[in-house]
Amino acid sequence: MIEVEGISKTYGKVLALDDIHFNTKKGELFGLIGPDGAGKTSLFRILTSLLLPDKGRASVAGFDVVKDYKKIRSIIGYMPGRFSLYPDLSVEENLQFFAKVFKTSIEENYHLIKDIYQMLEPFKKRPAGKLSGGMKQKLALSCALIHKPEVLFLDEPTTGVDAVSRKEFWEMLAKLKEQGISILVSTPYMDEAAMCERIALIQNGRIMDINTPFGITQAFPDELFSVSSDNIIHLVKDLREYQELKTAYTFGSNIHITFKNLPDITTLQTYLEKSGHSNIKIIPENAGIEDCFMNLMQNQA
Repeated sequence: MIEVEGISKTYGKVLALDDIHFNTKKGELFGLIGPDGAGKTSLFRILTSLLLPDKGRASVAGFDVVKDYKKIRSIIGYMPGRFSLYPDLSVEENLQFFAKVFKTSIEENYHLIKDIYQMLEPFKKRPAGKLSGGMKQKLALSCALIHKPEVLFLDEPTTGVDAVSRKEFWEMLAKLKEQGISILVSTPYMDEAAMCERIALIQNGRIMDINTPFGITQAFPDELFSVSSDNIIHLVKDLREYQELKTAYTFGSNIHITFKNLPDITTLQTYLEKSGHSNIKIIPENAGIEDCFMNLMQNQA
């Protein structure tokens, strides 16, 4: 459904996208996972025909993003990272406006947005600018869907909303996928990667890996351990000074570590005790997407 071949983009001396290659299947929920500044928004703007690439080519539903931009704009839905609807118009007026722009009506495609709009209906007369973050998100998604797009582009749609709204949003995407809509979503939240069928990990304008979430975590090359003690600040420092460790990264109140050679938990425990730590716990840990992301970043540094 989406094909990207060798896309590159620079802003002055800044290389935002560096030889990007990937493709998505029809009806697939595909995630672009990476931190702020990784190149996600630049790629989305190219794929939605809002920005020209410096090199390479891309197509959406068989249409070239440069040559066929008018056709592409009629078959996609786009929800940018920032709320971009009309704040002075009501919820209902915003939806009516976008329906008219695409020469359709709310009634014609109401089945696509019914589950979402029912949560908005009590506030349909309220100006969009006065909605909560979660409600703005639902309205933006409704406006992006009202013309029944073939492909839905969602650029960091859950940034800045509460955990409950994030969960609801991903449940909505799962239902939309069941209706045959192809979805490309970007997010800086590594925990959201598991909601996608396949993901691309992107950093510094480069794609580091593409696979299913399970495939990426299963490819983690080392034994991983979680370490905790009563003093996490000193724990990070002491672990990073321990010569036998390959990596040590903070994950909440724990430190995830890997060893250069065979793991030696007993010697590490003794070292930490001599360094003044108490209530030390060192347990095996299953690698998550964030662990894999950090490992790939280190290997490509």
